[in-house]
Amino acid sequence: MRTRSQSREPRPPPPEGPPVVIEPLRIEYPFQEDPHVEPMADTRTMAQLLQAPTEGYEDAILIPEIVANNFELKHGLINLVQNKQFFGHDKEDPHAHIRYFNKITSTMRVPNVPITTIKLMLFPFSIEGAARIWLEKEPPRSIQTWDDLVSKFINQFFPPSKTTNLRNEITRFQQRFDESFYEAWDRFNDLLRACPHHGFSDLRK
Repeated sequence: MRTRSQSREPRPPPPEGPPVVIEPLRIEYPFQEDPHVEPMADTRTMAQLLQAPTEGYEDAILIPEIVANNFELKHGLINLVQNKQFFGHDKEDPHAHIRYFNKITSTMRVPNVPITTIKLMLFPFSIEGAARIWLEKEPPRSIQTWDDLVSKFINQFFPPSKTTNLRNEITRFQQRFDESFYEAWDRFNDLLRACPHHGFSDLRK
């Protein structure tokens, strides 16, 4: 009778050679920082860390480079535009402000300095209150031409709803019973001046 140990066949001896070393599997994830890399230490002093930032203070209006020598805005011209400032109230007319501003700046001529550059430099002196707050909230260097400035200024203080109301008044205009023809004519022209972009053909012909 054969025992269980005797019934087993002997195992073959292991093959000769250097032992095989199996390295553990390493999984790398994309865009993952190496945990063994230590971040660089901030070497700034406490005074530098507490210092106020010096960026982000650029004006919204980008002034083109001026090639003229010794150019500066005259105080008299600045005082002229400050005498009639625009505050952004509901009853104020932004078109009238632009017309007055153009009239004032048209009196100044400087060699090698475009009149549009002078307007861009002077315009911030002509506004105050809500209008100045609006300009300060515009993104830095976002206004690069005089046309850009006028467009954004008018769109801010003369919204489309106001244009629609004035267009309706112009379309339905009638002379009142208690006013003369000349009074009605003046009132009609006031409506046209209040909404120069009314979109109609020349209604005064």
